[in-house]
Amino acid sequence: MIINLVILLGSAILGGVLAFFYSEKKRVDYSLVLAFSGAYLFSITITHILPELFASSENIKLTGLYVLAGFFLQQILELFTHGAEHGHLHPKDDHHHHRAGLAVSLLVGLSVHSLLEGSLLTHSHINPAHSHNGAVALGIGLHKLPAAFAMMTILLCYYKDKTKPVFFLVLFAIASPLGLLLSQYAINAQIFTTQTITVLFALVSGSFLYISTTIVFESAPGHYVKTNKLIVLLIGAAVAVLAEMVI
Repeated sequence: MIINLVILLGSAILGGVLAFFYSEKKRVDYSLVLAFSGAYLFSITITHILPELFASSENIKLTGLYVLAGFFLQQILELFTHGAEHGHLHPKDDHHHHRAGLAVSLLVGLSVHSLLEGSLLTHSHINPAHSHNGAVALGIGLHKLPAAFAMMTILLCYYKDKTKPVFFLVLFAIASPLGLLLSQYAINAQIFTTQTITVLFALVSGSFLYISTTIVFESAPGHYVKTNKLIVLLIGAAVAVLAEMVI
């Protein structure tokens, strides 16, 4: 669990810190990074999370509905996050106004998502053969890094000083570890029933499907995939499969 906590916390902090070095004048196209993380997250959801979820489910059709609900729940959360969870950037030097409450809604939306995804790394009946969940933790980390980066580009544009963006970054960074710890406690204390765990994991699975497919499709505007992005997408998928086999 310690390794998973480090991955969750470290990836968010690293992504946020990198945003301080980002500017429109020295813009670095990180679309390939997004493509890799999206392909990895999609692949690990298909090869690891969903098979274990449905294999342990007592009602496959009902579980499928929960996955579908998670897919659309993520779309609702995006009303608050403005797409930051799948890497939508906002240059710090844009000169325009933002609606009031943008920073708070962004933090709330991303934190709710982070709390849910952290719970996916708990040890339960759903994944007894993968008690470490290293491949899944790596996928969440690869997703959180660009999400934190995108969030900070928005906050650094929204606020004139850096104090509040840093505070918000810390809150966002601890959300996933907190979700992991709270869920593990609830399972150990038998507060969560088997059905509760199944519903929770299904919602996160649906959320991952939405985020990962959105990243992949946004990496190919007009449904045209450049050769370099196609290669990165294939590498991301291959790394996910390899991680699933090794970790």
